[in-house]
Amino acid sequence: MEKKVKKKIIIIGGGFGGCMAAKHLAKQDFEIVLFDKRNHHVFQPLLYQVATAMLSPAQIAYPIRSMFRKLNNVRVLIGNVNDVNVEKRYITLKRSSQKFEYDYLIIAAGARHSYFGKPEWEKLAWGLKTTKDALKIRERMLYSFEKAERTRYQSKRKKFSTFVIIGAGPTGVEMAGAIAEVTKKSIVSDFTEFQSQTSQIILIEASNRVLSQYPEELSIKAQEDLEQMGVEIKLNSMVSNITQDGVYIGDNIIETENIIWAAGNTASPFIKKITKHTNKVGQANVKLDFSIQEDSTVFCIGDCAYLEDAKGGIVPAVAQGAIQAGKFVAKQIMNDQKNKGRDAFIYKDKGMMATIGRSRAIAYISGFKIRGFFAWVLWGIIHILFLVNMRNKILVLLDWVTSYFTHKRSVRLINVYRSKNQL
Repeated sequence: MEKKVKKKIIIIGGGFGGCMAAKHLAKQDFEIVLFDKRNHHVFQPLLYQVATAMLSPAQIAYPIRSMFRKLNNVRVLIGNVNDVNVEKRYITLKRSSQKFEYDYLIIAAGARHSYFGKPEWEKLAWGLKTTKDALKIRERMLYSFEKAERTRYQSKRKKFSTFVIIGAGPTGVEMAGAIAEVTKKSIVSDFTEFQSQTSQIILIEASNRVLSQYPEELSIKAQEDLEQMGVEIKLNSMVSNITQDGVYIGDNIIETENIIWAAGNTASPFIKKITKHTNKVGQANVKLDFSIQEDSTVFCIGDCAYLEDAKGGIVPAVAQGAIQAGKFVAKQIMNDQKNKGRDAFIYKDKGMMATIGRSRAIAYISGFKIRGFFAWVLWGIIHILFLVNMRNKILVLLDWVTSYFTHKRSVRLINVYRSKNQL
């Protein structure tokens, strides 16, 4: 009797979608290889807390290899995928001549920041997608406080203590609120010359309200909370330029060194190598089973896919969308092995949540609008539950409880970042 040959499945990306697909596929007799550029899975919804000195990277990240240590048919490899030969079904890596063959390919490569045709802005306005991004932002923020303390000039002190966040989606709102808490509460008594309460936190948004994807009532509540915390909000404002001097809105400049970009994303440029059917932000326009138009054995999920589901709803580029897509695609591959037809994906909206600050949050779940302390507690519980391992759950909870009562942030180390313009 001939030995059955296992189907080979390659997954590119160890985020929510890629890891979920691997976990479900591992229950069947497949040979799975998961590639990622890093060795760890990151819980991206809490990256802003690393960037604002609340948590350390290790508290929201976990080695991918450890996630699959009990699954013998899942192989985890670090590698930057260079190319896909869809016709011959293999991938290649950068700085490697090795070819990895597949029967099915799942691409969950995520997204990067989009600067709307101004790539030179990236050097000055940093986005937040990885732990490396978060540490850069954190250390620049902390170092700016040190420079504000040292300088003799009030104009420089103002520039060093001004923070501009571009984009008032969830990331921008959460960053603005967290920086406000740092400057107005956490470090108030830590300096002698620099009065951190005088720091300016400015949130710039091109549309007419913050958190525009939320119901207007909750959006207005979020704006009110931010303004009460000392955040200045500029709506209907387009950034015209970013230089070393600061951020321009039209001809007006906001002088600052601390610029955070939360205004837009673009799918991995890798997507355009495997399909000609992409939208304006580089996402693959996939079929109802998440396969690309050209090949039913190649799937795109998460931030790098655009899909209007069977009910006509757009699958959002959020963690829940990626998790559901990962499970769904795994099921379709299993169906293929049983000679069953493929299903049409339907997204199950489990709601939206955003935290603004201490005891301040909003949530929209199953038509219910929740805000204030209860929404904040609910947000915390859900995020704790979704962390990968028990150690991280406990450590994050302890840090949150401690911070709630003391207003202090425990991770305020400067190790790497240095400004080019030293004092």
